[in-house]
Amino acid sequence: MRDFGDLGTAYAVPADVSVPSLPGRLAAPPPGWVAHADVIVVGSGIAGLTAALKLRERVDRVLLVTKTVLSEGSTEWAQGGIAAALAPEDSPEAHLVDTLVAGVGLCDEDAVRALVEEGPARVRELVALGTEFDLDEGGEIKLTREGGHGMDRIAHARGDATGAEISRALIAQLRAVLDDPGIEVIEHALVVDLLKDESGRVCGVTLHVIGEGEINGIGAGHARAVVLASGGLGQIYSSTTNPSVATGDGMAMCLRAGAVMGDLEFVQFHPTVLWLGPGASGQQPLISEAVRGEGAFLVDVDGERFMPALHPQGDLAPRDVVSRAIVARMRQTRADHVYLDCRHLGEAFLLERFPGIVATLRRLGFDPATQLLPVAPAQHYASGGVRTDLRGRTSLEGLYACGEVSCTGVHGANRLASNSLLEGLVFAHRVADDLVERFAAGELLPSQPAAPDGHGYACDSQHRVHIQESMTKGAGAVRSAESLTKTALQLIAHAELPMTEAEPGTLTWETTNLLHLGQALTLAAHLRSETRGGHVRSDAPEPDDDLRGHFHTRREADGRLSVRFSPVPEQAVVTAAQAAAAEHQEH
Repeated sequence: MRDFGDLGTAYAVPADVSVPSLPGRLAAPPPGWVAHADVIVVGSGIAGLTAALKLRERVDRVLLVTKTVLSEGSTEWAQGGIAAALAPEDSPEAHLVDTLVAGVGLCDEDAVRALVEEGPARVRELVALGTEFDLDEGGEIKLTREGGHGMDRIAHARGDATGAEISRALIAQLRAVLDDPGIEVIEHALVVDLLKDESGRVCGVTLHVIGEGEINGIGAGHARAVVLASGGLGQIYSSTTNPSVATGDGMAMCLRAGAVMGDLEFVQFHPTVLWLGPGASGQQPLISEAVRGEGAFLVDVDGERFMPALHPQGDLAPRDVVSRAIVARMRQTRADHVYLDCRHLGEAFLLERFPGIVATLRRLGFDPATQLLPVAPAQHYASGGVRTDLRGRTSLEGLYACGEVSCTGVHGANRLASNSLLEGLVFAHRVADDLVERFAAGELLPSQPAAPDGHGYACDSQHRVHIQESMTKGAGAVRSAESLTKTALQLIAHAELPMTEAEPGTLTWETTNLLHLGQALTLAAHLRSETRGGHVRSDAPEPDDDLRGHFHTRREADGRLSVRFSPVPEQAVVTAAQAAAAEHQEH
């Protein structure tokens, strides 16, 4: 089990690298109302819904809060599928190897083993809960392949609507028990900050119910434990596949509260996001990796295929490899996109296998059956987040995390395709099991929040677009020491603006969260002077063995971020499964 008392050695940050200071909380009025529960679950994606449903079976009172409505998290947008070793010819060991290879030396092997060994049973439980995966002629779950996988192990639903189908089934289970006094749901609730008791244990959250009461009105939830499943930080960049609610609220409030954050620099950019022209911003249409899994391929603006010469898996190489290759080819051809060619798959197949993607493309004026599709990388997934152990515990007593907000160690430097839904599912179960055991043992007894320390801070929402532009240009898909220095200075300038100009409220709080996460991410990216996985440095294009490890950041009592480095020994994963996977790739 990971020990949060030993997160590596203090890292000597070079004098020319800016180390930011962060406030301990956001500027907000005191809570005007209080709700009580045994456990507060924040977020309604696969991780949050699973945790809430499992806890509700064995805990007296669960409060689930979500930022919009139950179905509008990132899970809803997951097109490709959920990875698990379900086929007779597959194995958890083979899935483990593929995950470790994609993670480029930084995966926590124990966490990956938990994922791949428990994953198949958890997926079958989804079926028992009503999830309708696509089936083959024999009535078994139909499996396909995505980048980095050595065999077909991606289960999908309604062609390209896997996340939506899983979300539908879990929400149906939740709605069936809403009359149960043991569970309560609050929608349109933005969680603002964590509450701690006098011992420093997390014992609740402050939150704002959007559209109710004052524009900056605050309530509080008090609980024996808090489970964060609040998703990612995609809106920190100008273009992302993430929904508009993904402003990193959960990560940011953990950062301010002093939780250990891990691997923030590893941000995955999905290689095939529809390019809508210069200036397009916000959530962009994703073209699932499963399309390439079915035979589509990339060409440059001159019509030349380039992936087969760069990687044994060609167009199905791991996402970081494909994204890097696209960026390099765009630079070579002086273009701002490449093309995805699906035409040979045929209209009938595309409509059957990818109905949602085809409908979206045609609505935007593109026909994948007859046209090349312009694509370019855009932010997709945060591999880092709030550091947890194998039970989902964070470094703050009483605080758990699962799903994209967390850093379990599963993904390392680069998430393997379709492992995200599985991670949320598996670790939400682990969180629920651990909390039930601790409650039964008399741990985490109810306590009262202490008075907040220091002054709250807010950054006016008018600066949001400038923060996004700074992050995109300097800490985006390709970074350098020079670009990161410039970004850090720009973010400091935003942070030092007088707080009197900012009126507390939803947009202000979201903007401040993006600012704080941007500062921490930029620091970690500056220190990692190598290229590894989703972290690409133009001034350090190769991996550095001395940096094979994790940067852990934490806000100290004086507000400054401290950094520790924990090396990872080289993983010995030369197994029969790896040899078989290598042989399969050769053929």
